[in-house]
Amino acid sequence: MNKQEAVKEPVFIKIVRMVLGLVFIFSSFGKGVDPLGTAYRVEDYLIAYGMEWLYPLAFTLTVLLITVEFLIGVALLLKLQKKLVAWGVLLIMLFFTVVTYFDARYNLVPDCGCFGDAVKLSNWVTFYKNIVLVTLAFIVFFWQKKTTVKMPGWLQTVLLFLLACGSVWFVFYNYNHLPVLDFRDWKVGSNMKNSGEENVKTYVTYRSKETGELKEFLSPDYPWNDTIWLKKWEFVDQRFDESGVVRKHTLFIEDEEGNDVTQSIIENPDYQLVLTTYDLEQANGGGMIKASELYHSLDNDDISFVLLSSSAKELVEKYKQVYSIDYEVYYADDIELKAMIRSNPGLMLLHDGTVLKKWHFNDFPDKKEVKNVLVEALSE
Repeated sequence: MNKQEAVKEPVFIKIVRMVLGLVFIFSSFGKGVDPLGTAYRVEDYLIAYGMEWLYPLAFTLTVLLITVEFLIGVALLLKLQKKLVAWGVLLIMLFFTVVTYFDARYNLVPDCGCFGDAVKLSNWVTFYKNIVLVTLAFIVFFWQKKTTVKMPGWLQTVLLFLLACGSVWFVFYNYNHLPVLDFRDWKVGSNMKNSGEENVKTYVTYRSKETGELKEFLSPDYPWNDTIWLKKWEFVDQRFDESGVVRKHTLFIEDEEGNDVTQSIIENPDYQLVLTTYDLEQANGGGMIKASELYHSLDNDDISFVLLSSSAKELVEKYKQVYSIDYEVYYADDIELKAMIRSNPGLMLLHDGTVLKKWHFNDFPDKKEVKNVLVEALSE
């Protein structure tokens, strides 16, 4: 060890290094706990920058990003591979800072997903946050030559390799099941009832055909049945005042005729099993078969079972026989279905708007497990 390496690390530098390391670890955890959601954001960025050709590698890039962030965070805390990590944290923060500037300036992607769904930040706040972090990265970079490292280089490499393996395992566990911590609105225990919709106010605007004057009325408090008045005025626009509405979700479910059945399904006062698949062609076949087996085993029980899909009706008809889809099928937006559950297909048990349980297709329950969940719900 030379004299330069023996210099004692100032408290300020230690704090900077640890803060930066903890931020990277927290960022990797927020992304890693929901890798599929992170992959969706990576796809958004690929679209924004015209790099759709990288779409097939979106999940691979997600795993790489999460692992690199985790390793940088741990390496900063433990002072591992100081030179490599100093370069890594500086380059990655410079890259993120530039990307988030354009994101904030042109609103390329509404949510960067820097911390997954654990912490939501606006695009400008994200950019300012990165300005702070890149400043800390420069401090770490210029101080790294004086940082004392006691652990042998080979041991540092072995430790980082093992940590990388652990990080990848964590990502794939959450990918092949459901997030061990769910930060989304549709998490277990949430009540998803919207309220106050009866208080929505509708305003209509009319223009005078003679003078061009505009008048806004609170519907239905305007002379809509006055034929003489209607000859002199023409409808221009309408707006809705939802200030009294509390929305837990923006999911819209419709039947084959286009009727809104959202409330009857989500707020069903009885027990409601909801199978979701945003794309039937990409849905796991084994999961769809397990879902049908579960439905038929519950056929005589007081549990409603429906499928929500964003696939075209023709495609649904094609797969009805393949997967024994004898239950009711309704339609919803694919983005909303992806937000509900990170699985294709996924299964959710609801009761009066409350999410009681969610299952990934790898963990679809049998009749006994569903009954146990009902028993637990009744005992609470």
